[in-house]
This record gives sequence, C-alpha cells and structure tokens, in this order.
Amino acid sequence: MAYTQDDLTKLQKAISKGAAEVQLDGERVRFRSLDEMLRLERKIQAELGITERPTRRMHYPKTSTGWR
Repeated sequence: MAYTQDDLTKLQKAISKGAAEVQLDGERVRFRSLDEMLRLERKIQAELGITERPTRRMHYPKTSTGWR
C-alpha cells in the first residue's frame, strides 16, 4: 500500500486525540495499541522520505581546577 501525506496527517491527528480508529485509503483501521500506531507512523514517514531524527549533542565538562 502506498501511503500519502494525507494518510500521515490523519494518523497523527488520531494519535494526538487518543483515537483507536483511523480511516486510511478508504478503509477504517482499528489499532490495538498506541505502540502499533507509532510504528505505522514511522513506517509512513520512512516511505515518504521524512526523517525526524533528533540531533545528538555531546557535552564535555570544563573545570578550572581539574577533574577530581
């Protein structure tokens, strides 16, 4: 099944509302859990080429008297 941006938007709205059912591509889909919905959201984002990876930053402590 080829997903569209509209499908992703509908799924994200359902997740934010706490709904367990979504109508995707003319079919009503009932999800068992939030985890299942989030997995489908990541799958649709991957198919559409949307990546939302957070940037990771490394912090190094600086001390004036040394590390004790």
